[in-house]
Amino acid sequence: MKIEYQYTFGLPRNIVWKYLMDKDILRKAIPGCKTFIERSKGVYDAEVEITIGPLQDVFTLEIRIDDLKPPTSYRMYMKGKGNVGEINGTADMLLQELGSSTIVNCLAEAQVTGGMALIGQRIMESGAKKLLDSFFQTVEKEIKGTLYQMRKSGR
Repeated sequence: MKIEYQYTFGLPRNIVWKYLMDKDILRKAIPGCKTFIERSKGVYDAEVEITIGPLQDVFTLEIRIDDLKPPTSYRMYMKGKGNVGEINGTADMLLQELGSSTIVNCLAEAQVTGGMALIGQRIMESGAKKLLDSFFQTVEKEIKGTLYQMRKSGR
């Protein structure tokens, strides 16, 4: 399954990059995240409750952020298991500055097995895009909240 997704942040690229690399922001932004532990630099173990269409399960995931080219791109690898199947995928994240905004293009590929593979590609793609919407909206909200608190405290 291939997914192309785009999100526009109303923030400069260097700020978006910084917060996309922040493990606390990632933990808060991943929809359904129950645990998020940094095993080593750029490698995380997570438990995530995923609901896509009729499917609901808790997946144990390994997430690895690699191929960093600050502040323009990185690659995320993800593999994991749940009761209803397995997922293995990559996502290339490309950050493009446009004035005072940043466009993030996500080009993802995933292989799914088990019950996940049976629910249909259209439902999977739609569900994945909803998860990405939620992730990026939460990242932007967290960034803006942090910047507001910094300005308020005079930093």
